[in-house]
Amino acid sequence: MTSASTSAPARREPELAGQTVVLIGGSAGIGLETARRARAEGAEVILTGRHRDRLHQAAQDVGAQRVAVFDASDPAAVQRFFHDLAGPIDHVLVTAGGPTYGPLLEMDAAQISEALSGHIVVALEVTRAAVPKMRPGGTLLFMGGTGGRRIAPGAGIVPAATDALPPFVAALALEIAPVRANLIAAGFVDTGLSASLLGDQLEARRQELRDTLPIGRVVGPADVAALAVHLMSNTALTGATYDIDGGQQFVS
Repeated sequence: MTSASTSAPARREPELAGQTVVLIGGSAGIGLETARRARAEGAEVILTGRHRDRLHQAAQDVGAQRVAVFDASDPAAVQRFFHDLAGPIDHVLVTAGGPTYGPLLEMDAAQISEALSGHIVVALEVTRAAVPKMRPGGTLLFMGGTGGRRIAPGAGIVPAATDALPPFVAALALEIAPVRANLIAAGFVDTGLSASLLGDQLEARRQELRDTLPIGRVVGPADVAALAVHLMSNTALTGATYDIDGGQQFVS
């Protein structure tokens, strides 16, 4: 007579155990959700943002190691923040900033310059300040979009700004190796920012996406956070752009 034996499944080690993740724009939305996911995978997290009260509430929610209040578009503030960090860090996600929409001919030279270079300038300043503090194999993650790839009425300068990011991040990855650099290109993500932009049109937009996206649902910040943590933990990935829009670019 034989008896069947069962064994417990092997316990998975947290993917970011012993690592430190910095979230630039970590008080809400994708940044905060990525902080939550990183904590669940064993990382310590440091949150930054412009709004003190919201930042401290977010830090309490996720058990952040530290917070810092500053504007990511201020190079001196970025430099001070990273200079003052006590120990090495592993990963940085930058979610600060957003696209600038409007008719091209109604934008002045300063607005065009800011729309084209804003993300890249912030990314460069963060890179210069962060890389000396980063362990080899860590990654800098930047946010782009898939919707901006379409030339459409009202898109204005956005497609041009969107197209600049992938080659910029690829070139950056070669310069900062063995630290890595990657770009996340998201479509519509159901965040508080989306709600503030769409107002009473938000639910209609959600329903439209549920009806048309191949995945049959709306992409949320937790989806983007899962991708971000994967890019942090998989050290073979650098210099690439990763789309996450539920197939939106193919059906819009």
